[in-house]
Amino acid sequence: MNDSNIQDIPVIHKTITRKSKEIGFTMPSDLYIGTLLKTLISSKPSAHILELGTGIGLSLSWMIDGMDENSSLITVDNDPELITIAKQYFGKDSRVEIVCEDGANWIKNYNKDKFDLVFADAWPGKYSEIEAILDLIKVNGFYIIDDMKAQPNWPVGHEDNVDQLVAYLEKRDDFNITKMDWSTGLIIAVKTK
Repeated sequence: MNDSNIQDIPVIHKTITRKSKEIGFTMPSDLYIGTLLKTLISSKPSAHILELGTGIGLSLSWMIDGMDENSSLITVDNDPELITIAKQYFGKDSRVEIVCEDGANWIKNYNKDKFDLVFADAWPGKYSEIEAILDLIKVNGFYIIDDMKAQPNWPVGHEDNVDQLVAYLEKRDDFNITKMDWSTGLIIAVKTK
């Protein structure tokens, strides 16, 4: 399957892709991840969703496309320039809260409703604060992480972080996980208890 076969790309996606190139943003989300997120979110009516690592909003565009009118989404990133851009595209959607804050601090201080789906695309919630973020997922909720296959922008030794994270997730008895050698490498986990 190639990118030209992907259907139902969010209307705003091309505009955000152009903006990514314009500002030299080099960490765009993969289209396949977007389609998966949209599909999973579509399975959760009235969902409460969290994205850690807003970036410029490419994944966010897919996630919003999958939400129904009663769903809500919080997206967190620590880069004020990127958050400003994301707010230009999505700030008027009352279902979406866009937060500029260090993800680790946000996780530590969050004390509201648990989430039906968490997409952790940043260090916090993936390689740090992992226990805290998994505790914030409802039973039957999804935990999604990508970039589990080696990426060209990985720092030396990052493979060890990935291996440790996978081993940690495999040992937990409250999640069923599927490791997928697809797109950038995914783990899809569902909380079972």
